[in-house]
Amino acid sequence: MMLKDQKTSIIEANRTHESDTGSPEVQVAILTERISQLTAHLKVHPHDFHSRRGMQMMIGKRRRLLDYLAKKDIERYRALIAKLGLRR
Repeated sequence: MMLKDQKTSIIEANRTHESDTGSPEVQVAILTERISQLTAHLKVHPHDFHSRRGMQMMIGKRRRLLDYLAKKDIERYRALIAKLGLRR
C-alpha cells in the first residue's frame, strides 16, 4: 500500500507543471511504484491470485498510457522510460 507522502513525492518528481496530478507521466510513475510493491508482495505470497490479477491489470493500464504518450509525444515518452528505468 502506498502512503500519502510517497504518492506526493512521486507526483512532485514527475509533474509537468505546478498543479499537475493527472498527466500520463504522473499516472505511469504511480502505477510503476504500485507494480513494484505488488511484485515484492507476490514473491512472498506466490499463490495470491487476486493480487496477481490486479497487478496484471495495472501493467495493462501502464502499457496503454505509455502507448498513448509514445503516439502523442515521443520525446516525453523516451524521457519517461529512461527516468523510470522501464524497458521497451
